[in-house]
This record gives sequence, structure tokens and C-alpha cells, in this order.
Amino acid sequence: MAVVTSPTHTHVELVMGTAVSFDVRDEAGHAGVDAAVAWLHHVDATFSVHRADSVISRLGRGDLTLDDIDDLDPDVTEVLLACERLNDESGGAFDAFAVPAPNGTTLDPSGYVKGWAIERAAQLLEAHGHTAFTINGGGDVVVRGEPAPGEPWRIGIRDPDDRERLAIVVQARGRAAVATSGTYERGAHIVDPRTGAATTELASVTVVGPDLAEADAHATTLFVLGLDGLDWLGSHDGYDAMVITHEGEIVTTPGFAAWLPGPRA
Repeated sequence: MAVVTSPTHTHVELVMGTAVSFDVRDEAGHAGVDAAVAWLHHVDATFSVHRADSVISRLGRGDLTLDDIDDLDPDVTEVLLACERLNDESGGAFDAFAVPAPNGTTLDPSGYVKGWAIERAAQLLEAHGHTAFTINGGGDVVVRGEPAPGEPWRIGIRDPDDRERLAIVVQARGRAAVATSGTYERGAHIVDPRTGAATTELASVTVVGPDLAEADAHATTLFVLGLDGLDWLGSHDGYDAMVITHEGEIVTTPGFAAWLPGPRA
């Protein structure tokens, strides 16, 4: 996923197993980006399923228990409660407590954490006075404001069969989020918690809406549910989606058209 135009300030940070890029178009200084970067490293240390010493890995192994959560970082409680809610809403298609994790446990909230962390990073930039920026974390994008007066942010969604080609471009302004899940970077890595098997019906899923934490989790859920997930997403006000099948067919929810190039309602 690529965000295009000429920045005032950019920064790329390798964290949470991906490159997180900041593209800032206002003049509020660099302190907000510094705070956001520090926050993302805190999230990595707390929630990484690749680090044996993270809180999530220790919980997954049983070194810590849910009875200890009140004494831990409140962010852990917030994430786990959100994952429980998403499990209920999805009928088990999103279940952070029943998927195999790289640390050998079955506790992996990564399908929520990355979007949640980047959304919170955007809030930190806003707290430091920033009004026009994007943050792109490995295909999960938040935007605020506009890159230039009267111009929307344009976000390219990669063709799952050709890394040099865009399947579609969406546009956003104000407060918005775009999350994409697919098999083209990491293969069939999204597991259906209900069966324990990798899900491969779709090649790519993109969800758009106001909050990246929810959009990211919805994209993972929709990837598991397949085309039927478009109906499921219809019950979530403010969120729309596009899916690409392995045959190259593009299917969207009705509201997705508002995110395509042209005047936005």
C-alpha cells in the first residue's frame, strides 16, 4: 500500500516486524513523531509474539495469568477485552485466544494490535498539534486532514498477483483508516480459529472506516469469512470493504464507492 504526494517531514521506523512510515504535511515540529515512535516500541515490547519476554508471550505460556492483569499495563487489558468483543461479534472468526502464535502459544492478538497501535500513534501526533499526516504500517494506514488544501490522500492497494501494479486507489481526507490483509507478503498466514487451518478463499481484503484498530480487525475477520464476510461487515456502521479473489474479481460493499477517486460525499 503506497501513499503518494510531497511531504513536509517524513520518518520511517522499523518496529513491530514492519516498516512504519510517517508523512507529515503540517509545521508542528518533530516531537509528535518522536512520541509516536516511542509508543510503537513500547507496543512491540509488550505485545510481540516473536519476543519471549513480552507480556503477551508470558501470558500465552502461563508465566502470567489473567488474574495478574490488574497489576499490568492497562493497555494489555484494553486489547484483550477488545479481542473478546471481536470474537463474540465475529462468531469465532476472529479469536486471538485460539490461533497458533510464533512463540508456540495460542494467544496472538496481532490482528488487532497493529491497527490499534497505529491509531494511538495518530492520536499522539494530534496531541502534539499535528493536523495533516499519514502513518502507514505495513499496509495499515491512518490519515488526518489533507496533504494540501482541497486534496485528498491517495492510497494505492497493491495487486495481489503483481507487486509492481496497483489494483485500485482509494482516497481519504479528515479522519480515516485503510487496512489491507492478503497472502502476497507472508503467504497463507491467516488462520481460521474455528478450524485451525489457513484460510485461502480470498487473495486480498481492504477495509476502510474511521478507526484503524477496528478496520484492521475487520479485515482479518473478513479474510477468514470469505465473500460471506461482506454481509457481516454490513452490520458495522461506517466501515466498507473491497475483496479481491484469486481469479482477480473485485467485490465491494455498496459504500466502498465513496472512497474511490472523485468527489467524496
